[in-house]
Amino acid sequence: MSPNVLKVGLIGFGLSGRYFHAPFLAVHPGFRLAKVVSSRPADVAAFDPTIETVASVDDLLADDSIQLIFICSPNETHFHYARAALEHHKHVVIEKPFALNEPETNQLLDLAEKRGLVAVAFQNRRWDADFLTIKRLLADDRLGNVLDYEARYDRLMLVSDLQSWKEQSGEGHGSLFNLGPHLIDQALHLFGPPESVWADIRVIRPNSQVEDCFTIRLNYPDTQVTLKSSLMVHQNERRFLLHGTAGSFSKGGLDTQEPLLRQNRLPGTHDWGREPEAQWGLLTHDGESERVESVPGNYMAFYDGLYDSVVHRAEPVIKPDEIRQIARVLALAKQSSHTGRRLPY
Repeated sequence: MSPNVLKVGLIGFGLSGRYFHAPFLAVHPGFRLAKVVSSRPADVAAFDPTIETVASVDDLLADDSIQLIFICSPNETHFHYARAALEHHKHVVIEKPFALNEPETNQLLDLAEKRGLVAVAFQNRRWDADFLTIKRLLADDRLGNVLDYEARYDRLMLVSDLQSWKEQSGEGHGSLFNLGPHLIDQALHLFGPPESVWADIRVIRPNSQVEDCFTIRLNYPDTQVTLKSSLMVHQNERRFLLHGTAGSFSKGGLDTQEPLLRQNRLPGTHDWGREPEAQWGLLTHDGESERVESVPGNYMAFYDGLYDSVVHRAEPVIKPDEIRQIARVLALAKQSSHTGRRLPY
């Protein structure tokens, strides 16, 4: 194996590990997925029989040849596994949420900096087709100054399995920590830290034990940002709505990459990330409307940036300050929902 190929370990082989990470690690020339911590070795072998399955995180951390660890386990384990990996001098990629609160977030980032390691949040939704299209429209000044920005991430997920950790009450469980980091990261990436935060977080599904609906408002001097998610939406096509001084843009549908990955398609195949014309967004300006071809989605950009930050010491693809900002907004959203007040950032 080339000395520039990073040997990777993966904690967890559920939806995230199996479909969002393993396929990219399998085809990227800079990584070799060597070990997986999983209670389902048959699933790992079915994906790639050359990958070794180990029973515990300790077994993985004890392997000095593993340089980089992806943490795809339940939310409440992220901080402890990441800290242990950093203490064993391994770089880490942490699924959202990066940690459960600001102190944990700061501890991990400070430890990584002290040891000269990369600790990065997995914010793949920066490379969704819809978000890349919005970034291109803003860069080309097609909307002018954005006055109102609304992003939604809705699903219809009735409570069917109370044994799943995602449906059990606990710190870091629920939609705010599951889907919130994506929406918050996208908004902060475009507009930076807000002046204030207001949120309403609630439980709406019958028999639900976790918060499954939220509205977060980020307030800026000239822009109102609204982030919404609900697990009780039967018609969930709406994703983005932006109004600016020069035009408006609306976009529906979900990025095509996740469905392709669930179909066992490997990244980089023909037309990867391209959206059908029926899913293109609508740009309206000067009384006329036009369909805007979507920029192809490209999650591989995250892994390219990750490789450069570990091997070539490039700036991390998701910067530490950006990770801290997400943690801050999550904390303020929880506090605002509890108190009913808008809180300064």
